[in-house]
Amino acid sequence: MLLAGCSTFEGTGDQGYVTGNGQVTEVPPADRGEPVDLTGEDLEGEPISLEDARGLPVVVNVWGSWCPPCRAEAPDLVDAAEELGDSAAFYGINSRDSATAQGLSFERAYGVEYPSFYSPDGRALLAFSGTLSPRTIPATVVLDGEGRIAASIIGPLPSTKTLVDLVAAVAEESDAGGSGG
Repeated sequence: MLLAGCSTFEGTGDQGYVTGNGQVTEVPPADRGEPVDLTGEDLEGEPISLEDARGLPVVVNVWGSWCPPCRAEAPDLVDAAEELGDSAAFYGINSRDSATAQGLSFERAYGVEYPSFYSPDGRALLAFSGTLSPRTIPATVVLDGEGRIAASIIGPLPSTKTLVDLVAAVAEESDAGGSGG
């Protein structure tokens, strides 16, 4: 029973969140919707916006310090961010932690250096309507340089390489002029 929230099967854990199996979904450029518009505050109360990263592929990871699969995938996200360097921007959405101190502690423990939106009620996930629900955690979304959803991973990351390859593919489309929009 304790493992229900961290299995690789879809379901609802005892924390009331929906896990996925890490399935990757890619969206062809011609099928992408409008740019995601998300602004808010980070865990230190500073304003942040996804629009600040327009022109680059952007990785957005939904996590909570209370979420076992989020803790398990954190090293892969940190490794991907380091490997991609300035070729992509990374943001987190800290969902359903009751205080920023929990999220800040998580970031220190895993060496997370990119900013996270603080969204204790999960409302930040509404910006990803149609791809994520307010209870989808963990999840990772890759946005193209225009800010449109190019790929999603519902559930824990399969690997660092999977994420790096997704971001590289999105970056190559931009380099090839394949925005399709």
